[in-house]
Amino acid sequence: MNLKLIPTVLFLVLLLVQCTQTTTSEKADSTDKVLSVVPKTIPAIELGAAQMDKYIRLLNGKRVALVVNQTSRIGDSHLVDTLISKGVNVQTIFAPEHGFRGKADAGEKVADGKDVATGIPLISLYGKHKKPTADDLKDIDWVLFDVQDVGARFYTYISTMHNVMEACAEHQVKLMVLDRPNPNGHYVDGPVLDPAFKSFVGMHPVPIVHGMTVGEYARMINGENWLKEGIQCSLTVVPIKQYTHKTAYELPVKPSPNLPNIRSIYLYPSLCLFEGTAMSVGRGTNTQFQIYGHPDYTEGDYQFTPVRMEGAKYPKHQDKICFGKDLRNIPIADLRGNHGFNLRYIIEAYQNFKDKDQFFLKNLFFDKLAGTDQLRQQIIAGQSEAEIKASWTADLEAFKAKRAKYLMY
Repeated sequence: MNLKLIPTVLFLVLLLVQCTQTTTSEKADSTDKVLSVVPKTIPAIELGAAQMDKYIRLLNGKRVALVVNQTSRIGDSHLVDTLISKGVNVQTIFAPEHGFRGKADAGEKVADGKDVATGIPLISLYGKHKKPTADDLKDIDWVLFDVQDVGARFYTYISTMHNVMEACAEHQVKLMVLDRPNPNGHYVDGPVLDPAFKSFVGMHPVPIVHGMTVGEYARMINGENWLKEGIQCSLTVVPIKQYTHKTAYELPVKPSPNLPNIRSIYLYPSLCLFEGTAMSVGRGTNTQFQIYGHPDYTEGDYQFTPVRMEGAKYPKHQDKICFGKDLRNIPIADLRGNHGFNLRYIIEAYQNFKDKDQFFLKNLFFDKLAGTDQLRQQIIAGQSEAEIKASWTADLEAFKAKRAKYLMY
């Protein structure tokens, strides 16, 4: 080799080594960056009821009543059975609408009795007896509320919770809410209830979709002095772990007979308004709150026939062919992603209904569901969805500001 070329060769070798090292370093940096954005496994949420270390000690030596139904489960075990196995002295079971086993029709009176499995006295809080009495709470130290809600104002479990809170406040009994996710907790929408239309399907000045868990809602009831004469309930909430209002949650147990799946739960806030009209929402079929129709409706591309079945002893338009719409083709992601209280279904149904005077039921149950008579009047007047929703804006913003004080997630 020419000695004069040695310095040049050495320079090239050193340059090659440096480039190799740089490239290796850059690859390592690049790998680190890629790894850093790989999503971590999202921890599973943990229900309030499942966190027994948070509350079981408070129940030791105490006499306990439970407000529960078929959704009140910790894994495969019912809360009643779990607490008894832990030595908790369960004295009474209170049942909301649809009963302890969740099989009764909407509005059906459920009789008192005893739980077959445990022999514990069972008291219905639906029908004339919607609120625990002094006798019901005699010698009770704690009432536990553990019922799965779906986040709509007219779903009556939160009305039952209000009555239980009020009774506990009146009789110096402590209340514990074991919190559960709200499957419709990712948004807030709909008209805010006018107190003139207060009923068991709407007790508080909140929108149809309130965006709160039952624990948060209980805090609001107390904080806004909504109990009789502003009395306060001694309230403890056991929060959910690993949960936010953006967390999608599919219920492991249907919360009532006519909400069989997540699609029906997402559609429920919008379609329940049909309960105050001549239209059927599929009670008496296996696609409840996923379809709607009427025997004389001419615009529908789908037909169904309601029949008597569990959870629908006397369905609207029983044994008659109904023509209407099937909403099962809407992707679940769209129902959740394009969230909002959808008025298009009810507006279009009214516009296409032949005898408009017969569309809204004469008992004006629609106004109780809406929480106002304004929505019915707006639909009759032919206002668009955008126009109607614009009329709620100020009330919704005021509610959201109030709601923010009670949010836990």
